[in-house]
Amino acid sequence: EVQLVKSGGGSVQAGGSLRLSCTASGFTFDDSEMGWYRQALGAECELVSTINKYGSTYYADSVKGRFTISQANAKNTVYLQMNSLKPEDTAVYYCAAGPGEQWVVAGRSCLENRNALDAWGQGTPVIVSS
Repeated sequence: EVQLVKSGGGSVQAGGSLRLSCTASGFTFDDSEMGWYRQALGAECELVSTINKYGSTYYADSVKGRFTISQANAKNTVYLQMNSLKPEDTAVYYCAAGPGEQWVVAGRSCLENRNALDAWGQGTPVIVSS
């Protein structure tokens, strides 16, 4: 069984930083990409960032230059360092994993993304106050 265990998140003032981590078990990271979606209240499910085994990354335009995704293959762990946080980053963040073809940038609800991907972690609230 594929499982994702997340940590991090919480509340911070605008301009602050938080780090999310996600550790996977039950599958080989080499065969998958890992990353995060997020969903703010009343908003669509947004792909935030992904990383593959080659270290190739994707970032949503809204987080480029502020968020950094990295990996530790030996531990099947990925990290999302979030700097210069803004109130609009407030959302529930979901760690996910699966082959590249399972990921979409937009157009699916988080429930649909959860069903499409091999693994989907519990949501982590991130709250950024102004």
